[in-house]
Amino acid sequence: MRALLIVNPNATTTTPAGRDRLAHALAGRVALTVAHTTHRGHAAELARSAHTDGMDVIIAHGGDGTVNEIVNGLLGAPSPRAADPSLPMLAVVPGGSANVFARSLGIAADPMEATEQLLTLLAERSRRRIGLGFCEGRWFVFNAGLGLDAQVCEAIDLSRASGKKVTTARYVRHAVKQFFASKRADPALTLELPGREPVDGVHYAFVSNSSPWTFLADRPVHTNPGTSFDTGLGVFAMTTTRVAATLRVVRQLLARRGEPVSPHLIRVDDTPRVRAVSTRPIGLQVDGDYLGMRTEVVFVSVPDLLDVVAPESKSKRTNL
Repeated sequence: MRALLIVNPNATTTTPAGRDRLAHALAGRVALTVAHTTHRGHAAELARSAHTDGMDVIIAHGGDGTVNEIVNGLLGAPSPRAADPSLPMLAVVPGGSANVFARSLGIAADPMEATEQLLTLLAERSRRRIGLGFCEGRWFVFNAGLGLDAQVCEAIDLSRASGKKVTTARYVRHAVKQFFASKRADPALTLELPGREPVDGVHYAFVSNSSPWTFLADRPVHTNPGTSFDTGLGVFAMTTTRVAATLRVVRQLLARRGEPVSPHLIRVDDTPRVRAVSTRPIGLQVDGDYLGMRTEVVFVSVPDLLDVVAPESKSKRTNL
């Protein structure tokens, strides 16, 4: 088996010693090539080259941004499609701050534990095929959003650019700050879902391709517990910014197996698409990457598209 290990040396939790141990461990099991990213978009370029070169598997060692680049490099522009059997499989050894995609697949958060897990999965020839989301010319693997979470992602990007370390506490501080900064603004979003009347008066909307939606350190945050890599998209949208109502929903989000419910909450699981229209420009994020302001976005679910090296799903299992 031929494998390309794509390493983001600037990812939050990667270290030279850890990268060396990972490469050494993998080299004993596969014909390994190692590449380090040097600029934004480089992981996508490396992924395209790996496909052209006939690699069997691409192993991402970095954060969710690195994974997103690789997926977009492999899949390119969307079209109605089935899975391409010529594409390399994707494996992940976490190296970022949140590692939502890897952890949602059941990959250990600790890089060394994840390395041992990956070696076992490769030996067992275990893989699964997952669906992805798409919007605005970009694939997303775990979530996207309009409004509050996009504003938080923008703030985190600015912090990172100024040399500040990305931490859970920093995410929480920015979330609280952005919530109160936008609290008095009128709701701008209208959501259109198949088979439903349009829903207006929405302040912000999260669109999920898996559950949990994110993690706060070791604690999962469940916006759409019925959403998974094997279903359509999940939608979670709030029609109020009142503090008391918001705190009640937040407590539900942090519950171990919470099912968020509120008269101010629009929550839909397993939808094939959702169109969001805004009366003013509103921020958009995809897999934690802030993309700028938009007034209309269509989110689409594309099922059974990408093969990943991961523990078996409760509902699906295939072999390498």
